[in-house]
Amino acid sequence: MPDTLITSTRDANPDTERFDAIIVGAGISGMYQLYRLRELGLRVRVFETGGDVGGTWYWNRYPGARFDSESWSYGFSFSEELLQDWNWTEHFSPQPDTLRYLNHVADRFDLRRDMQFNSRVAAAHWQEDTREWIVTLDGGEQYRGRFLFTALGPLSAYTMPNIPGTETYGGEAHHTARWPHHPVDFNGRHVGVIGTGASAIQTLPEIVDKVASLTVFQRTPNWAAPLHNSKITAAEHEAIRARYPEIFARCRETVSCFIHTPDPRRTFDVSEEEREAFWEKLYAEPGFGIWMANFRDMLTDQDANDAISAFVARKIRQRVKDPAVAEKLIPKNHGFGTRRVPLESGYYEVFNRDHVTLVDINETPIERITPKGVKTTDREYEFDLLIYATGFDGVTGAYDRIDIRGPNGLRLADAWAEGPRTFLGLQPEGFPNLFMLMGPHTARGNIPRSIEQSVEWLTALVRFLSDNGYTRIEPRAEPVAEWTRHVIDAARILLSYNVDSWMTGVNKNVEGRTVRRVVGYNGSAVRYRKRADAVAAGGYREFLVS
Repeated sequence: MPDTLITSTRDANPDTERFDAIIVGAGISGMYQLYRLRELGLRVRVFETGGDVGGTWYWNRYPGARFDSESWSYGFSFSEELLQDWNWTEHFSPQPDTLRYLNHVADRFDLRRDMQFNSRVAAAHWQEDTREWIVTLDGGEQYRGRFLFTALGPLSAYTMPNIPGTETYGGEAHHTARWPHHPVDFNGRHVGVIGTGASAIQTLPEIVDKVASLTVFQRTPNWAAPLHNSKITAAEHEAIRARYPEIFARCRETVSCFIHTPDPRRTFDVSEEEREAFWEKLYAEPGFGIWMANFRDMLTDQDANDAISAFVARKIRQRVKDPAVAEKLIPKNHGFGTRRVPLESGYYEVFNRDHVTLVDINETPIERITPKGVKTTDREYEFDLLIYATGFDGVTGAYDRIDIRGPNGLRLADAWAEGPRTFLGLQPEGFPNLFMLMGPHTARGNIPRSIEQSVEWLTALVRFLSDNGYTRIEPRAEPVAEWTRHVIDAARILLSYNVDSWMTGVNKNVEGRTVRRVVGYNGSAVRYRKRADAVAAGGYREFLVS
């Protein structure tokens, strides 16, 4: 590599090791970015808070955790040998298998030799004089890197409920995003679950047959649809292997990199009978078709959304025997698909069980967590085990938990106080040599597909810098402003723009997270890729380099 990169391993301070690039996070994006930077001959170190690779799939070990992308569309596509020697066991892989897959990838490509585990990055400060980032771990150790890649994941900063007394509870308690590595005993126990988001929707069907009683505290119900998961047969494996080029080509042409894409018709282009038949078909199929392959105007037209919401509400009423409970499980403050739709396997049937209680905390708010359980305005519930299924401070939360400072000590959290400002979601304005993987204002969807695109684009950018002897890069102000406007405009046309969720930057358990912000790119993965490719083809003129 050119001598503009790091050639010595130590600077004047013997305790500060230097790298060409530092990556924060050893999940899917951090693993792949390391692989690609190695190909450039760079000296790289990955710092990971957890004890091994896996990111989301290392931390989220709760019962029923699995992804909602088809397994064979989710794995890495960069290695034909990897594709051919791995067997997915289910069409929608459970967490243990997904983690086993990522460990297999780490072993196959010897990724761990450049990784440091149990190492939480507490701060990253830019040094203008040396054009480097100084990264500080929570134990005080410091490292220098020319380039800093944040592979933090959009859902990694977990949040506890904003309820007093959590520290006083005397029983066993776990957050779904910090589930223990040892088995949790549910048998014959009285269990309370706070939250009814995606993790609770996956957890409840897995534990309901084991517990003595199950009490679910709900503030806001979520729409959910059937997953229809199944095992992958040997014959299916062979067919999948033969179709990988077709599968990944399909993902590249769809709106969100899933195999599903919107139906070209509008909701009211067809008769009511045709509409109902189409929805019944989607509801009975595996995966995200009911959300991603629905009528094209479902997420933009209120009447269209009201119609599909009424259909799914009818399904909930059919599946939940007690009409009063069914009504509590039907969202009233947002339409179907305007929040990310969790996929479920028997979730609604959980509430038909005699030992299951749904507590609407809008009717009887939780006052506090007590040494024995949960006290509402109505009564105290005693539990052997409490599960906090209270989600994440999405997208920007993980950045806020690191003291990131650019030139003149500007804090990233302050720079983003009114909302993120980036170019292509890959580099924040005013923070040289800082590259973000799956940060705000980038396309996500079926996330490994978007990760591969972003990693390969950033790797090409680093190669460009290296080939031309540049050691500093940041986006120009006007392209940042233009991209930010475009991101906001793409969000405004969606009904979700006016809905509180982590996808609009809202989390009522986090101070200051009550105002909606645009934190993702909703203009389609295809459009995003075309824009990014045009920037590269044009020689990266949207950046200041030196």
